[in-house]
Amino acid sequence: MKKTFIKIFIGFLFLIFFSDTLFAIPAFARKYNMSCTTCHAPAPRLKAYGDEFAGNGFVLSDQENPRYYVNTGDDDLFLIRDLPLAVRLDGLVTYNHNNSDKSDFNAPYNLKLLSGGELAPDIAYYFYFFFSERGHVAGIEDAFIMFNNLFGSKLDLYIGQFQVSDPLFKRELRLTFDDYDIYKTKIGASRINLAYDRGIMLTYGFDTGTDIIIEVLNGTGIGDADVLNNFDYDKHKNFAGRISQDIGEFFRIGGFGYYGKEDLEQGGDYFTNEVWYAGGDLTFSFNDQVELNAQFLLRKDSHPLSKALYAKAEDIETKGMFAELVYTPDGDKSKWYAAALYNWQESDLTAYDISKATAHLGWVVRRNIRLFTEATYDIKNEFGQVGIGFVTAF
Repeated sequence: MKKTFIKIFIGFLFLIFFSDTLFAIPAFARKYNMSCTTCHAPAPRLKAYGDEFAGNGFVLSDQENPRYYVNTGDDDLFLIRDLPLAVRLDGLVTYNHNNSDKSDFNAPYNLKLLSGGELAPDIAYYFYFFFSERGHVAGIEDAFIMFNNLFGSKLDLYIGQFQVSDPLFKRELRLTFDDYDIYKTKIGASRINLAYDRGIMLTYGFDTGTDIIIEVLNGTGIGDADVLNNFDYDKHKNFAGRISQDIGEFFRIGGFGYYGKEDLEQGGDYFTNEVWYAGGDLTFSFNDQVELNAQFLLRKDSHPLSKALYAKAEDIETKGMFAELVYTPDGDKSKWYAAALYNWQESDLTAYDISKATAHLGWVVRRNIRLFTEATYDIKNEFGQVGIGFVTAF
C-alpha cells in the first residue's frame, strides 16, 4: 500500500507541470476591464485590495464606475445594463480518497453559476448556484444583499445566506482541496457548525485597523423550510462575534465567540442543546509572498445526543485548529505556488478526532485557469490520498 502511494504521488508531481487552478468571479474583471491579479494572488485567494473591493459592495473606490445602469429617465430606478454572470468548473482525479483504495475521476466535481455586483449606490448582491456538486444539484449556498456604509458610516449590513466563519477565514477562498475541518464539524444530532447559515451580519471597521463583526443566526443551516415554511426549526436565535486588530504591517490577530441553543429530536427523545465556541486566529503576511493563517477553536455542547446514546451529565468538549501556509514566490505574478494545511481536532467523542496534513502545489496556466496536485496524509487513521485537478472560471 505504501509503495503504491509513493509511486502515484511521484507521478502526480510530474503531472502538475501540465495543469493549474482558479476561483474568482470574472464578471468583475469584465466590468472593470482589468486582470484577476488586481484582487487575487492566485485566485481565489484575496489580496488586501480584493478584500477591500468586496467589503465596498463590489465597487472600486479608487476608480470611476463604468457605465453600469440603463438610462430609463427615472432617477429612482437603478437597472443593471448587463447582468454580471460567471461560471466556475472544477474537476480532479484522486487515488485512495477517504481511504477508498481506488482511483476515481471526479470531474466535474463542482459546476456553479455566480453573479454579484452593485444594485444601487451602497447596495450590492452576491449569490451562486450549484448546477452540480459531487454529482447532484446542491442549489444555492452563498446568497445575500449587502447595504454598505449605512448612515454615512463604515457600518455594513449583510442579510441572507453566508458562512458563519466568513469573518475568520473564508472556506471558498482556500487554495487546497482539503478543507478547514473545525468549521464544518457538527457534534451528534446538532445542526450547528460554522459553515452555512441564514441570518444577518453587521461589520464595522475603524481607522485604527480594528474590525468588529456581529452575526445573528437561525442556527439551523440552510436546509429546507419546515411544514410552516419557517427556516428556523425552533424559537432560539444564535449569536456570533469577532474582533480583529492589525499589528504593524504584517500581523493580524482576532478573537471569536459564538453562543446558541437548538431544540433537537433523536430516537423519540426531545432535548435542547446549548452550544458555544471561543477561540482566536492569527495571520502573518509578508509582501504578498508568504502568508500564514492559524485558527484555534474550543466548542462545548451541553446535550447533542439523546440520553439513550449518551447519558453522561457533563458537556461534550471539542477542540480544533488548523494552520495554513501559502507561498507565492512572485506575488500576484507567480506562475506557480505552494500551500500546506494541517488540521487537528480532539473531542470527548473520539469519532470526531482528526489529525491530517496536506501538501499542495499549483501552476497558473492562465489567470483564470489553475492546475494543482495535492497529497494528504491522515495521521490518525494512517492512510494517504493524492489527487490532481483543475479549477477554471470564465
